[in-house]
Amino acid sequence: MSYSEGIFHFFDGIIYHRTKNSCVMKLCIRLLINTSVHECHDSIYSEHLSEDRTLGKVKNCSWWPSCSKETIEYFHTCDRCQKSNRSTGKKFELMIHIQEQKYPWYVVHINWVTALPPSGYRSYEYFLVIVDRYSKTPIFLPCHKDDTAIDTALLLWNRGISHEGLFKNIITYRDPKFPTALWTNLNRLFGRKLSFAKAYHPQTDGLEGRMIQTL
Repeated sequence: MSYSEGIFHFFDGIIYHRTKNSCVMKLCIRLLINTSVHECHDSIYSEHLSEDRTLGKVKNCSWWPSCSKETIEYFHTCDRCQKSNRSTGKKFELMIHIQEQKYPWYVVHINWVTALPPSGYRSYEYFLVIVDRYSKTPIFLPCHKDDTAIDTALLLWNRGISHEGLFKNIITYRDPKFPTALWTNLNRLFGRKLSFAKAYHPQTDGLEGRMIQTL
């Protein structure tokens, strides 16, 4: 007896199932689904395996049409697993829309161009790129790889803020120079906001990326 997901065999009053790419026959008894999943997850031989390992163990010994779905549902209703697998780390904030820019230099994007050959009389090997979200105007500031958070703050103040005014919102990646007590206190003092872009979300911080490609 054939089936789109494999072939069935009938031996000694018991139905077995074999997939097209395997020679292993698996027990196919609908009434034993709960017993099968229980033995592969809750028993003393399994000790509450992870979702993937539980599913793999079930598939090694039995089969039914909705095997994967029902096994995963069983795992997510296991009281012990849900209590022991709860998140203990810091909760991530929800992503929010970028604040609407009301005038030039209200919202800026900041990133670095790295791994450049040393150039200039101070042998600069990095570029700090600042792009105004309103006018798309860029500012390129040469800097060094080992610049600290204080060095970056002074560079922004002397070469950026002193010319264009205080930025209301700075959008950047989670570079070690920014998530520091210095920047937290500075932004609190001036009433400014420092926003961090999520990884692999160019729609958030892709503006300066385009400018870096042009550079």
